[in-house]
Amino acid sequence: MATASECATAAPAAWRRYYELTKPRVVALITFTALVGVLLASPGWPPLGPLIWGTLGIALASACAAAINHVLDRRFDEQMARTRSRPLPTRQLTERRALVFAAALGFTAMIILAFLVNLLTAALTFASLIGYAVIYTVWLKHATPQNIVIGGAAGAAPPVLGWAAVTHSVDPNALLLFLIIFVWTPPHFWALAIARKDEYARAGIPMLPVTHGVEHTRLQVLLYTVLLCVVTLMPFLTGMSGLIYLASALVLNARFLYFALALKLSARQDLPMRVFRYSVTYLMWLFAALLIDHYLRL
Repeated sequence: MATASECATAAPAAWRRYYELTKPRVVALITFTALVGVLLASPGWPPLGPLIWGTLGIALASACAAAINHVLDRRFDEQMARTRSRPLPTRQLTERRALVFAAALGFTAMIILAFLVNLLTAALTFASLIGYAVIYTVWLKHATPQNIVIGGAAGAAPPVLGWAAVTHSVDPNALLLFLIIFVWTPPHFWALAIARKDEYARAGIPMLPVTHGVEHTRLQVLLYTVLLCVVTLMPFLTGMSGLIYLASALVLNARFLYFALALKLSARQDLPMRVFRYSVTYLMWLFAALLIDHYLRL
């Protein structure tokens, strides 16, 4: 019979396995961009309902999509070093339990959004969930090397969802935030794909470095980064944001462009992961700058 201390140790371990299914770091970034959408949609402080329930519902839906992704990608995760230690490949959780967990998250998210926020936000969130968890994971990911470009629409939706939670509409400014994340996604993910090229090849996933080579992918990362630098100036040019955001965007873009150029011109093995890690920091600080500028406009 297990002792009390052993039981106390086992309980958090079980909780952590389910927690890992939600891809917490990814969901945290998604939730943050959704929260920025909520806050930017209001001239001052937003209503508490959309702020609390909208953000929570979007977070739970994102966690649901992540858990479904774990289930659908299990056999591919088993073949890749960065994913083979996940709860399903290691048999720490069964697919049935993971699906029940995902269903509970998704059901709760839809109830919250439909009844405590608004039907538009619920519908858009559900469409994004299906887009990522099913259309991208099941079909696009294995159908074309442009998978991450096309499928990036689902990952770019959270600011639109947050904005809709407040305004009950799809606002042009929200679509501008969508565009920023949509253009950011390819250089972000292709940098990781370069670093994990052999693993994707073994798993039979047609990521761009596998189908078109690393050099071609390096060029695409650079070109998309240049496009991103242009797109991220649009909030200032349209009057959506002011000088604080502009200064922040210029600094962040210069750093991103430096990394993308280095990746194109150098074969250093550490650069793809450095670009990938910086891209995460980049998006977080870019959206933080939007938020700071919104409340401290110069």
